[in-house]
Amino acid sequence: MPDLRTRLDDALARTGDASSDFDLNKDVIPPDCRLTPAAVLVAIRAETETVILTKRSARLKHHPGQIAFPGGKQDPGDPTPEHAALREAEEEIGLPRQMVDVVGALPPHQTVTGYQVTPILALVRGVYSPLPEIGEVSEVFEVPLAHMLDLRNYRVEGRRWQGRKRLYYAIPHGPYYIWGATARILRAMAGAMQ
Repeated sequence: MPDLRTRLDDALARTGDASSDFDLNKDVIPPDCRLTPAAVLVAIRAETETVILTKRSARLKHHPGQIAFPGGKQDPGDPTPEHAALREAEEEIGLPRQMVDVVGALPPHQTVTGYQVTPILALVRGVYSPLPEIGEVSEVFEVPLAHMLDLRNYRVEGRRWQGRKRLYYAIPHGPYYIWGATARILRAMAGAMQ
């Protein structure tokens, strides 16, 4: 079996088109709108082959308590999505940039909230102890990469949002309900690694 870095490089070479929160809801695609650039870090610990995720603070105005990758809006001082993802990971979970080996970018993902999110795929090497920024992150945890790559673990669920039923991907793991954009990005990665 090829090593993890080789598998990730091969997956990036096979990635498909951009994804969207509207993939499962073709009837609600909004008219052309201006999207805000953002980036997230899909960080995989090399030694344990686990994906680092966060649980957002319940005090946040947007997406409180949801499971997410470290990341956020691309600021004017961020020359690239990669820079934004690394900066946000350092701010949100205390992940030092020198521990991160960027593999590349997955196709962008459009969110229903108006963001064009670039997922930056990376390996984390060495001993890292998370330091969550308490105002934004209530918990940092890890999920086995093998769980995320098994397409049988994904399911399509739905809920009412803005007066209509919206479908989305979910991939629960233990007490964590991973859904929406985070699950969709993971599913795209899993598809590329098959």
